[in-house]
Amino acid sequence: MSSASRHSYNPARRLGSVQSTREGGRSRATSRARQFVVSYDEAYSFALRVAFLNYLLQPRKKRKEYVAAPKPVQRAYTSSVGDLMKEFVPTGTASSSTMKLPHSFRSALEKRMSGVLRGVEKLPGFNDAAVKRTFAEAYTAFTAKDFQKTIDKDRKIEPLVLIFYTSATKAQGRGKAPEDHSWKMLVDRHLAMFVRLLSSILRDLGAESGRPELMKSLSTLENKLLTNDQDLYIDTGQQGDHSFVEVEVPLSYELKDMPMVQVVAKIFGLSNSQVQADIDSNLTFWTEEAALKDYKAYQFRLSTNMAGSLKRSDFDLDDAFVEWKKSETPHLVRIMAEILAVRPELRGQLTGPDEKPLPLRPQSLYGEEQAYADLSKLLANTEPDAPGFDLSFGSLALDDTSSIRNVDEPNYTFIPADPRSFYKTILQYCVSYDLLHSDPSLPFLPLSEQSTELLTELAVRWRIPQFTRHITLAEVTTKKFLDQEITAEQLDVCLTYIKEPVQQPKKPPLVHGYGLPLPELDPSSWTMTEYATYRQTLKELNDALLRDLFTLLMKCYEPKPPSVAVVMTVLHAHIYSDPAFSQREADAAEYSQQLANALRGQAAQAYRRALDDNIPRSQEDWNFLHVVELGKAVVALCERIKKRYRKNPEIMGVSPFKVLVETMFPSFEEDAHEFIKRVIQVAKERETEVELQDGFDLYKELVEIRKIHVESLPNKPFAFHIESLLDEFVWRWIKNAEHRMEEFVEEAIKQDQFQARAQNADGIPTDDERHSVSIIDTFTLFNQTVDQVFQLEWDDDVHHARFMTALAKAFAAGLGRYCEIVEQRFAKEMDRQSAQEAAMAAQTAQEKFLQYAKDAWNTREKVEPFQFYPESFIKLNNIEYAMQALDKLEKTINVDGCADVLRRVDGPKAQVRKPGKYVFTVKIVEAEDLKACDPSGTSDPYVVLGDEYQKRLAKTRIVMRNLNPRWDESIDITVTGPINIIATIWDYDTFGDHDFVGRTSIKLDPVHFSDYLPREFWLDLDTQGRLLLRVSMEGERDDIEFYFGKAFRHLKRTERDMVRKITDKLNQHINASLSREALRGLLSKGLAASMANLWKKRQPNTPAVTPTDVENALQSLFTYFDENFAIMKQTLTDATMLAVMNRLWKEVLMAIESLLVPPLSEKPSAQKPLTQAELDVVFRWLELLFEFFNAKDEHGEVLGVPADVLKSPKWHELASLNFFYFDSTENLIRTSERMAAATAQRQQQQMQASNAGLASNRLSAPPTFGSTFSGAGGFGSLGTIRRGKSIMMSRNLGTMRRAKEEKRKEAQAEPSDDMILRILRMRPEAVNYLKERHRQKERMAATQAAALIVQRSVNQGWNSGPAFGGALYGRNNLPKR
Repeated sequence: MSSASRHSYNPARRLGSVQSTREGGRSRATSRARQFVVSYDEAYSFALRVAFLNYLLQPRKKRKEYVAAPKPVQRAYTSSVGDLMKEFVPTGTASSSTMKLPHSFRSALEKRMSGVLRGVEKLPGFNDAAVKRTFAEAYTAFTAKDFQKTIDKDRKIEPLVLIFYTSATKAQGRGKAPEDHSWKMLVDRHLAMFVRLLSSILRDLGAESGRPELMKSLSTLENKLLTNDQDLYIDTGQQGDHSFVEVEVPLSYELKDMPMVQVVAKIFGLSNSQVQADIDSNLTFWTEEAALKDYKAYQFRLSTNMAGSLKRSDFDLDDAFVEWKKSETPHLVRIMAEILAVRPELRGQLTGPDEKPLPLRPQSLYGEEQAYADLSKLLANTEPDAPGFDLSFGSLALDDTSSIRNVDEPNYTFIPADPRSFYKTILQYCVSYDLLHSDPSLPFLPLSEQSTELLTELAVRWRIPQFTRHITLAEVTTKKFLDQEITAEQLDVCLTYIKEPVQQPKKPPLVHGYGLPLPELDPSSWTMTEYATYRQTLKELNDALLRDLFTLLMKCYEPKPPSVAVVMTVLHAHIYSDPAFSQREADAAEYSQQLANALRGQAAQAYRRALDDNIPRSQEDWNFLHVVELGKAVVALCERIKKRYRKNPEIMGVSPFKVLVETMFPSFEEDAHEFIKRVIQVAKERETEVELQDGFDLYKELVEIRKIHVESLPNKPFAFHIESLLDEFVWRWIKNAEHRMEEFVEEAIKQDQFQARAQNADGIPTDDERHSVSIIDTFTLFNQTVDQVFQLEWDDDVHHARFMTALAKAFAAGLGRYCEIVEQRFAKEMDRQSAQEAAMAAQTAQEKFLQYAKDAWNTREKVEPFQFYPESFIKLNNIEYAMQALDKLEKTINVDGCADVLRRVDGPKAQVRKPGKYVFTVKIVEAEDLKACDPSGTSDPYVVLGDEYQKRLAKTRIVMRNLNPRWDESIDITVTGPINIIATIWDYDTFGDHDFVGRTSIKLDPVHFSDYLPREFWLDLDTQGRLLLRVSMEGERDDIEFYFGKAFRHLKRTERDMVRKITDKLNQHINASLSREALRGLLSKGLAASMANLWKKRQPNTPAVTPTDVENALQSLFTYFDENFAIMKQTLTDATMLAVMNRLWKEVLMAIESLLVPPLSEKPSAQKPLTQAELDVVFRWLELLFEFFNAKDEHGEVLGVPADVLKSPKWHELASLNFFYFDSTENLIRTSERMAAATAQRQQQQMQASNAGLASNRLSAPPTFGSTFSGAGGFGSLGTIRRGKSIMMSRNLGTMRRAKEEKRKEAQAEPSDDMILRILRMRPEAVNYLKERHRQKERMAATQAAALIVQRSVNQGWNSGPAFGGALYGRNNLPKR
């Protein structure tokens, strides 16, 4: 089709052309426009004619008849091979190189011949047994070594041909009689096959272009050899006599031999006898000759644009008519060729001397003689669609050509006047028949195979185009759907049938466009009437389907609604996607509006039904369950509708789900709000409470409805805030959980046996099994409590954060109670007497004295390890497990996120309001110059803290044999007002009552700590000596971070105290092994040997202590450690074992430190410095102990404490002590002054930076601060006092690790002169410098503290007032914060 024709195609113009009269004459289009009516008899008659013609034109059957076999002609064979070999003699123009074989030819030949023998040769004809025998004989000769060398050297083809000829002669002549020469023909044939194989090899090797002479010679030789045998693919060695010939079977004209006629009889409901009678009565009329006349007349009318075929006026575009006419010509030739193939005698009857020429109209380009010549060629060719064949029967003169010229109306025998109407009528009969006789168990098909064959035959004989066939099928099936004869599913199958390609048979029917589906047939090539009919069909179908869709959707909210899937499939797949369909936007919008209005009415009815089914009539009977059930009914209906229409949410621009939500949800939300308020009001009037579970169930249901509301109605808010209405149920549940928390913890501990849960075969528990059930049950309760809130999916971040804060408070209380009970039990188990101590308790005073004397004399007796209970270690494991589980819980709750939410909501005002409670952290640091209570001149002191009501608050560990003990133990005390703390120091005695050492007291008043800065107090005892306490205060805050920090600090301090109690059992042996007495004892051995040598030889010779002696001095300590570690390793987890070893390492470092220097103080010390030999031994001990705790194996892998942990700040201080130990006093003082100046400058810089960026409204101490400037200051306050471990620094394991790491870095980054001052305590000449340095540090600390107080007052808006009192205080003398 030309470009102009393609652009001129316009459906609207096509429709207008249907109503115009463009050309006179009665075409098929105009006849259809007048609704040509086809009667039953007419349809039957023409269907029968075509079916009978199909029978007449079927290929004739043949049968065999016996004939005498002719005598075979003797064939000649080649007498001389020499003549054949002349082809390979080079001519004058051919060079010898062009006749030579390629180098790789021999190997390729052997490979191909091997394939012949194995039967895998690709060339045909090589699978015969005789051929394989010949090739086997030749293959044996070709693979001989000498022959292979000759071929590789000369590369000539003559030896190959000669050897193969010889081998073929041997193979075929073997066993034959001398007078038998029949086998010699096979030699020629096999040699020809060999020559063909050689040519194929040369072509495969790509050698044919360079050897044209050789290829030509091979071709000539093959032709000579085939002179007597032209076909290489037939085995000429097989012989046989053909005694039968095939002859045609004459037609019977009986119905049993006419399958298509039988189909017509069935479709039209007639008996076989009646149909047979109709055929018999028309045998003389329904002939092949009449058919040939029909098609010749049809061709004439087609070429002359006359009635009886489609005309130019039937098409909108001229190019479409030309294209259709062009395709009709070869089809007509083929049809007439089929008739002449059956009746060849009709060719002689068609022409005669009396024939008159046909009218002078445009006809075929072929003349009469050319037409018959081409027809003869067609008849001679068995393939009717042979290429290069194009016939026109325009020159054939028929008997009725005069009538064709004179009469415009067609008069056919087999073609009806209006083929389309007849075809449509017969199609209706076929569809009805197939519907009636279809098998319900099989898939539905529009037409059966027999009906399809009949309709295809009608289309061929009546020249019905393929687009007409598709459109008539759509028209017929649509009519049956409108008449409710077929369902929408069947209609979908029918319309899909015409849009799918048909499998092409081997001999395609002679129909224009056969096999092409309707979408592939360009509408511009259709007739105008077909296009108008198709558009009208789509419009009628669309209207009918929309009516059905409206009816179906009116039931979409019912429990079992009908499906609209098929209707929507037909609409979208076959109507709206078809370019021939068009619809006004106004019509579509009007339909959508009507559908939406009707669906709203149906949705309102559905909600009223749900309301009647779930809500009682009387308001007094309402409860939350009724609202829940109503909500479930609404949600269930919405979910059902959403699921049903999930693939196609909108139908014709209307969403049933959205209409339902828009209609039901506002009504439900308003009703639910009133229902809930009424139920709560009635419960208050009755002084009852609504069940918690009812409130939770109601919330979950309302949340589901709100989700659907938000998704479907994003621009319309929910009717009420669900969380504000129902949060009281969550608070009631949390309060119940708080009340039950401590009871649950106590009961879990009571039921726990504190045993490991080993489940493996060897009975050794893994780390995960070394915790008991009490802590697991406790955290199971915690997690279940949190999960309960999470499962609510509370959609209010502020409420959720407050819920989590309340739960954190309950968890902190529960863990505090757990730690208290477990630590009490642990202390009781650890403070028990050993077997030796119990035996000594039963001794008399004389026996005890003797035992003391024995112990003092026999110091080498082995110290037995303490018999720890496995239950004690399980308790310690539980604390470690609790810290890990609490850290996971902190991440699960997202503590930081909750705190941020509340800070954003509450703002800064909530940060500065006065706390209701205060937490004092009292750290018992150390004591000095205590009274000696033991006969040895020492004491075993421990401290007991109590309040003014004699309630014990804390008890420290026991420091054995020390008058200057250091405890470094902390306790938290929660108060609402001032409290007096009494500290009593006791001397521990194994037997009898403990001795009183001294007592002091301090008043903890929140007013005095309003700046929240920590302070140190040296408190004088009422006997002698003094006690150092470090006190800090924090406000008890209703803050989730505070509660988690409090819980972590409970656990960490409990773990620390339990670990200390374990290490205390080992401290006695540590202090004994690392004491000055042990050091003197080690060195006295060398002195004793020296004295003996002097006595004997009269020569002073002091032998040095060997490294072995130094190591052996610690061997008993190492053995004691190993024995105790072996006991611990059976029960403790790796983490707790590492914690115990870390603590032991600290005790070791403290023992080494006590050997080297006295404690820090402004007073001179009576302790004497060590000698160089003693110092070397001490540092060698430190090195050995480091290696023991590090515990590397032979491969260098660390099995003990990592080296970076062992190298703590204390270890670095001891390592640096060697640089200053023997330095002069003057140098030490100068170094101390230089360090002090650097420290002061650094603190000044830090203070300036803090002034610039210190955050306001803090309830804990700043990062750095000085000593208190009130009260008696001791030397323990020298230097910079670090910030205490506040609760907020213990929120989780991460913050605790970071704080510890920062402390380590600060200790390493800020060198201190403390060790130098401790060395100077052993130098009497440094007394004055020590006092001056003490006063300097006090002044510096006081200045820093005052500056911090002023700065914090400015930042918080406090303009004036003293440090303690005045404007800083509110009512009840408590800080405003």
